[in-house]
Amino acid sequence: MKSANSAKSAGKVVGVLFILAAASSIVALILYSPILQDTGYLNDGAAHANQVILGALMELILVVSAVGTSITMFPFLRKYNESIALGHVLFRFMEAVVITVGIVSILSLLTLSREYVAAGTPDPAPYLASGTVLQAVHDWTFLLGPNFMLGVNTLLYSYIFYHTKLVPRFISILGMTGGVSVFIASLLEMFGVFSQLSVWGALFSLPVAANEMILAVWLIVKGFNESAVARVYKSQAI
Repeated sequence: MKSANSAKSAGKVVGVLFILAAASSIVALILYSPILQDTGYLNDGAAHANQVILGALMELILVVSAVGTSITMFPFLRKYNESIALGHVLFRFMEAVVITVGIVSILSLLTLSREYVAAGTPDPAPYLASGTVLQAVHDWTFLLGPNFMLGVNTLLYSYIFYHTKLVPRFISILGMTGGVSVFIASLLEMFGVFSQLSVWGALFSLPVAANEMILAVWLIVKGFNESAVARVYKSQAI
């Protein structure tokens, strides 16, 4: 009974963290628009400093939430395969590290904008050169974290879900499909076949996004499958 109750509680926590991670990432991208999408970002960044900083805080929430999902799931995943479960934690942690590097690049870009504005009307060329590099760092971290690393860790936990039936198999199958899809997308984006913020990028990312939201709602409402948890714990006790 204790393991069943803990599984249900843990499932709810994981579900909430998945939703929090998704929501914070979307809000952050919107808040970053003055410094990432505007052509006049050298002026607009400083003018919208609080908005940009709030976007960085949203991404920090994303980092904490992403790591939180892996830590909360680890005790249940490791009962089936500790190596894969540990791999999931490590790749999720690497995803968080990469995203954090992107946050640093955004805050550095904000500092650059403030320095440009404070200097009056300097030659914009060196500022634009530095800004281009910092924007590129963010773009690459956006590709490697939420695409490449996300694809790997989604595939790992979905594989265990499939074999343990901790969640319905249609969710784990969608997760494995989404993990492979977003991983392939990251490779195609690296080679310039299409950009991440494109129709094709969105289509390749749709399965993993759908998996996370469906999984989140299922875990909040149902939690992990109690009979599957009991079966895995029983096998470990033998």
